[in-house]
Amino acid sequence: MIRKIVKFGDPVLRARCTPVEEVTEEIRELVTDMLETMEDAEGVGLAAPQVGVPLQLAVIDVSHDPECITFLRINGEEASLESCMPLVFVNPRLDLGSDKATDTEGCLSFPEMRADITRPETVTATVQTLEGNSLVIETDGLLSRAIQHETDHLNGVLFIDRMSSAAKTSLRGRLKRLQRENSRH
Repeated sequence: MIRKIVKFGDPVLRARCTPVEEVTEEIRELVTDMLETMEDAEGVGLAAPQVGVPLQLAVIDVSHDPECITFLRINGEEASLESCMPLVFVNPRLDLGSDKATDTEGCLSFPEMRADITRPETVTATVQTLEGNSLVIETDGLLSRAIQHETDHLNGVLFIDRMSSAAKTSLRGRLKRLQRENSRH
């Protein structure tokens, strides 16, 4: 089932999400819905708060662009994008690389808004799967960026928080309108 994507202004996007303690049938249904919703919206990632659920759960699929990374290791072993996409994970912990990279990002909660965002180029993400396994994912490029972006959502951090002042200023009117239209009173 395709769910409504929560837009900027809804307080759930600023919530620090609660960890997933147990993977229930409801969580499995939520994941199925999130994957359908992400695909329908033509996104590369979606976090649970973006569909109104404040849980540390996210889905990512960058398999449409196999050239988007230069390396991928899972639990220390070389891996291919195809072997792990879509990536569904809960309760992530990130160790960020020191080199930075700037690239254009968008967000499904900010329709038709894009901006250059600087983030660490590489990430080592320790995540849990729905099966309860722990994975250590080391990668760069779009997958690294997507993991960081979705994990930010789980901590109430939005991509606009990482924009330059100039980018925020240029989007101010659109951001205020979006916030007004989507804030719950």
